[in-house]
Amino acid sequence: MSEWWTYSLSDFLMFSARSYWRLTELYNRDVWPAQLVALAAGIVVLGCIVRSGARAQRVAYLVLGAGWAWVGWAYHLTRYADINTGAPYFAAAFALQALLLWLCALRPGSLTTSPLRRRGGLLITGAGVLAYPLLALVDGHGWSRAEVFAIVPDPTAVVTFGVLLALRAHWLAWIIPLAWCAASSITLMELRLWQAWVPATCAVLAITAGLAARQQERPLNSTADSPT
Repeated sequence: MSEWWTYSLSDFLMFSARSYWRLTELYNRDVWPAQLVALAAGIVVLGCIVRSGARAQRVAYLVLGAGWAWVGWAYHLTRYADINTGAPYFAAAFALQALLLWLCALRPGSLTTSPLRRRGGLLITGAGVLAYPLLALVDGHGWSRAEVFAIVPDPTAVVTFGVLLALRAHWLAWIIPLAWCAASSITLMELRLWQAWVPATCAVLAITAGLAARQQERPLNSTADSPT
């Protein structure tokens, strides 16, 4: 028997890149035209970031939570489980994230945020909603394998990074999206897919922008809290 340290992650993968893209293609075909609804939902989320009032924040969290719940059931539990035994656990994590986002809707974050947070969140959210589906065309796959927000996991996580950044969400809401981003990026790297760098890059950008925005917001919060 080979020693355990001689194994790599690729030895434990139960599917190939071809199987992964075939799953995406069949899933997109089965749920059509849900992609159009998801695109409209993504545009609503973008509008909520632009408005950024308490009501807009609630709508963004509610829509985002619905996206996580749908992906957990329709993608992970119903499809991805056919090629990955860990999919039911992913589905449970996505359901938990949906609940966390809905809880965030009950208590919107601070409305005093820096321009960096708002612009960075809008940019990352827009990338997840509008640019992510185009990656399939860049790779020569065509629309049948496009990855759409609230339909498949990776763009859903990317949009979530943008929303959490823009709306200054509680740090607990970041844990599952970051964990999924790490797991997905590692898996795609082992499959030799260049898309592995996209969610990872968006996660790093969101964290970096969030840390920089905190420095800008301290003077704003001090001014807001000072007596008049």
